Amino acid sequence: MLLGLVIWIGSIIFFGVLAPNAFAVLPTRQLAGTLVSRMLPILHWMGLASGTVYLVSSMVYSRVAVGDAQPLAARHVLVIVMLILTLISQFAIVPKMATLRAEMTNIDTVPQDDPRRVEFNRLHVWSSRLEQGILLLGLATLYLVARQLK
Repeated sequence: MLLGLVIWIGSIIFFGVLAPNAFAVLPTRQLAGTLVSRMLPILHWMGLASGTVYLVSSMVYSRVAVGDAQPLAARHVLVIVMLILTLISQFAIVPKMATLRAEMTNIDTVPQDDPRRVEFNRLHVWSSRLEQGILLLGLATLYLVARQLK
């Protein structure tokens, strides 16, 4: 149960460190963007798998320990919201960003006021906000689980 949650939270933290460092050390923003855009779906699929493992394990644990799966317990609702936000990012935001990156070929050569770049930047802000929200919800869930397991 904890492993699923910790893998998800840890992978988000790792990605949060990897992404800005990729832009800092790689020779072009295009390369860094390629790396980050390749890693983001991996992060999402790890999160979806880990979240599902956590949810199933936690409900089984609740059923065995308490006699009730408690599907509406706060820790379960938070993980369900995390899963929904991850799905939105993976299937609504990431594909649009990928299409825009492909249209622009090299984003560094596209003017800041180009409508495609403006839209890409807007989606990037939303992508970052969703990941931050997922991380905060994950930390809150971890707190609730740790408190429960005392």
